[in-house]
Amino acid sequence: MSDADMKAETNAAPLNGTANGNTKLKFDMPFFNIQAIFGDLAAPAATRAKANFEQMKVTSEEITTALCDACSTNARRSADYGTKLIEISNTNTSSALEFFSQLADARSFADLVNLSTAHGRKTFEAASAQNRELWDLAQKVATETAEPIKNSFNRVLRKAA
Repeated sequence: MSDADMKAETNAAPLNGTANGNTKLKFDMPFFNIQAIFGDLAAPAATRAKANFEQMKVTSEEITTALCDACSTNARRSADYGTKLIEISNTNTSSALEFFSQLADARSFADLVNLSTAHGRKTFEAASAQNRELWDLAQKVATETAEPIKNSFNRVLRKAA
C-alpha cells in the first residue's frame, strides 16, 4: 500500500455547510477553559491580596496618625526648648550687664579681681544649672516625640506577627 492510497481517519464531523463544494470539518478537540481552571486558584489569592491591602491601608493610617502626633509633640516641646533658651539668654545678658556695671564702679585692682572671681563662680554655677535644664528638656522632647511612633510600630508589628 502506498502513501497515496492510505486513508486518514479523524474525529471530524462535517459542519452544516460547504464552501466551494468542500465540506468543512469540525475537529473534536477538548476545549480548556483557562479561566475556570485558574479562577479556582486565583480567587482565594485575590481575596487574600485584598485583605492584605486593606490591612496595609489601616496600618498606614495608624502610622500616619502616630507621625502627626509625634510632629505635633515635637513642635510643642521644641517651642518650650526655644523659650527656655531665650530665658537663659536674657538671664545671662542681664548678668553680664550687671557685672560690667560693677566693674565700672570698682575702685582698685583688688575689687576687680574679687568681682571677676565672684562673677566667674556665679556664671559657672548658672551655666551648669542651665545646661541641666536644657538637657532635661531635650530628653523630654526626644522621649515624647518617639513614644507615639514606638507604640504605633509595636502595635503594627504585633498585628503582623
